[in-house]
Amino acid sequence: MDLDYNGGNSTSTNKRVFHRLGGGQSANDTSSHNHNQQNQKVCYHWRAGRCNRFPCPFLHREISAPPPHAAVNGGVGAKRGFVGNDSSSSFSGRRGNNSNSLGRFGNKGDGRGVRGGSVEKVCAYWVQGHCNRGDTCRFLHSWSLGDGFSLLTQLEGHQKVINGIALPSGSDKLYTGSKDETVRVWDCQSGKCMGVINVGGEVGCMISEGPWIFVGTPNVVKAWNTQTNADLSLTGPVGQVYTLVVGNDLLFAGTQDGSILVWKFNAATYNFEPAASLNDHKMAVVSLVVGANRLYSGSMDHSIKVWSLETLQCVQTLKDHTSVVMSLLCWEQFLLSCSLDQTIKVWAATESGNLEVTYTHKEEHGLLTLCGMHDLEGKPILLCSSNDSSVHFFDLPSFTEKGKIFAKQEIRAIQTGPGGLFFTGDGTGQVRVWNSVAVPTATT
Repeated sequence: MDLDYNGGNSTSTNKRVFHRLGGGQSANDTSSHNHNQQNQKVCYHWRAGRCNRFPCPFLHREISAPPPHAAVNGGVGAKRGFVGNDSSSSFSGRRGNNSNSLGRFGNKGDGRGVRGGSVEKVCAYWVQGHCNRGDTCRFLHSWSLGDGFSLLTQLEGHQKVINGIALPSGSDKLYTGSKDETVRVWDCQSGKCMGVINVGGEVGCMISEGPWIFVGTPNVVKAWNTQTNADLSLTGPVGQVYTLVVGNDLLFAGTQDGSILVWKFNAATYNFEPAASLNDHKMAVVSLVVGANRLYSGSMDHSIKVWSLETLQCVQTLKDHTSVVMSLLCWEQFLLSCSLDQTIKVWAATESGNLEVTYTHKEEHGLLTLCGMHDLEGKPILLCSSNDSSVHFFDLPSFTEKGKIFAKQEIRAIQTGPGGLFFTGDGTGQVRVWNSVAVPTATT
């Protein structure tokens, strides 16, 4: 199987779809941009997500980029480096100021403003293209609510829920995995689907680590190297593989039977060899994350287990959630967890080294997926999807809600990319590409 889909001509007019972020620019382009940025303006239509000029005389990137040290990641598809970054921000266990409520947010996502008194629900008639109420409609005529992000494009092709999105290092391709038993490969310049890989079973999760892509399917983990085209199948799981993570040069897979299987890469044989099986959970393991030399696992048995990466022994069991622990995330020295019990819990280490809940955030719906990123000012943002088909945007550490994204069905996959780019995948099989944008500020 050839995983190297080269796609069309890079000068295609469709190049603008993902290239709006300037992701494909050369070092010389970057230098030129830095030299001239004070004399250039950011394209108004690009900020609204609808510029169709190529080339465009205005900037298709924000002038202020995130600080280079602001690396955040986690949740399903987590990369190492989310814990222990050098951010100076601290976490507080209090709710943020509610003066900037959702009803007062403006929407830059599609050029529309949010009407006063609008309901936090997308208008069904607008979705179908024939709402007659216009600006007087009580419901939203937009897929997002709030400043700071805009919709770039939609990727169509999958037929069922998206359970994984991956951006391998050194590749200009985006990979999406679905319950429709396929992985689709998208060209990041044109937004076109370059190939469809039938994996022979429902995709339960998918991550990338360096050039490798790991795909969890029933009874097997598939490992693909996008640089060498190596195609491996790692056997051992019983039932669906729901979650994968890499840490301490080990690959971990959470499975339907409650086990966490561990493999170690052998460079001599160019294969992943079984290293251990962790079996303390009583039900399926559905979330994994690595941070602070620990592996954290969330399960349908409502518990979180803390494992030493050195010994692979369970060192603590956390039982504060009352339903399935759907997603885990490490931020600075904290562990964040979300559950179908409608809460996000923030865990911090005590003097003894054990984790305890330091703050609980309550929502009105079951929570599905956590993802961390920074806005264009370098401030940490928490994305959290819920089973009302929305994604909440929270400032950290205050948990002030600053916006929402809506979908036709539940969003099960969220993945960050370079330059403020992020992706969402929902239950219909639709993948959306979003971009962080600068929030207008008042000037004196």
